[in-house]
Amino acid sequence: MKIVVLAGGLSTERDVSLSTGSMVSKALRRKCHQVILLDVFLGCGKAGDDVTTLFETAAGSEIEVNSVPEKAADLAQVKAMREDKSNCFFGPNVIELCRFADIVFLALHGENGEDGRIQAAFDLFGIRYTGSNYLSSAIAMDKKLSKQFFAAAGIPTPYGISMKRAARIDDFVRTGLPLPCIIKPCHGGSSVGISVIHTPAEYDAALDEAFRCEDEVLLEAYIQGREFSVAVIDSKALPVIEIAPLEGFYDYKNKYKAGSTIETCPADLPGDIAAQIQDYALSAIRALGIGTYARVDFMLDANSQIYCLEVNTLPGMTPTSLLPQEAHAVGVGFDDLCEHLIQISLNGDPAENPEIRGGRK
Repeated sequence: MKIVVLAGGLSTERDVSLSTGSMVSKALRRKCHQVILLDVFLGCGKAGDDVTTLFETAAGSEIEVNSVPEKAADLAQVKAMREDKSNCFFGPNVIELCRFADIVFLALHGENGEDGRIQAAFDLFGIRYTGSNYLSSAIAMDKKLSKQFFAAAGIPTPYGISMKRAARIDDFVRTGLPLPCIIKPCHGGSSVGISVIHTPAEYDAALDEAFRCEDEVLLEAYIQGREFSVAVIDSKALPVIEIAPLEGFYDYKNKYKAGSTIETCPADLPGDIAAQIQDYALSAIRALGIGTYARVDFMLDANSQIYCLEVNTLPGMTPTSLLPQEAHAVGVGFDDLCEHLIQISLNGDPAENPEIRGGRK
């Protein structure tokens, strides 16, 4: 097949996306596909170039990404790299190449890639892509909205409130939240702009940090305990994975710096609790209307109370990402996983893949 792996872009998770794209494109080439790894913002060549032969000539060309930097990308610097100086999200020849491909593997993370907008655009262009549709992607990306869907479906989630920049509350006491408290962008990912505050004195700086990312933030009760994640592929939950940072919480640095977090899969949990986390993951996927695949994050407190945090509709596929580790736990290697995600996205609602075993339906 001719496949575009679409990565990069202008979100705070740009570098994570490039790492995912690099890994996925290499895997799909090993599966003998014709693959182009394409930066959605920088594009390829100049507008009007003939792109019909690029799939044959792109073999072996790669955006080399060895690791994800500890800080998010400087987006102003990225914008300056665009030769045509256009502010259009799609770089030169991106749409043309995507339309020419059999499918686009969405390796994008964060704004524009994971929030449903690119999915909606591709629907209008008739471009096939991996992952969920535009509506469920948009709902999942909005942490405030997705929490409302969780509550309606009976899925426990930490108490929280949203706040817009124009209605900023400068006095922490007026928020009505207990301490410690989590403050994070309402639509962001990879823990960019997130802070844990323990005293009212830390509140203003944490709010400033979150508002640097976007105009709406979420303030949420902090759950002290263990953190877990569950990938769901084709309506089946894979084994639960535990995430235990060596220092602090599971922030951007601990997510992508090798050796900074201990991940255990399957997680060391009583069977009934693991099964309940998997069931909540499936319920969260159904509540948001998500298809094909996603990853659901959880906390477990000292009283064994489970809390659903959020759903990631385009989980990372970097060297430290969780989804590949969960697939590996049931005997599915990275290359086969990438191939499977392509196939279920093409098929829409395929029969169960016999290679993905050991989960819960």
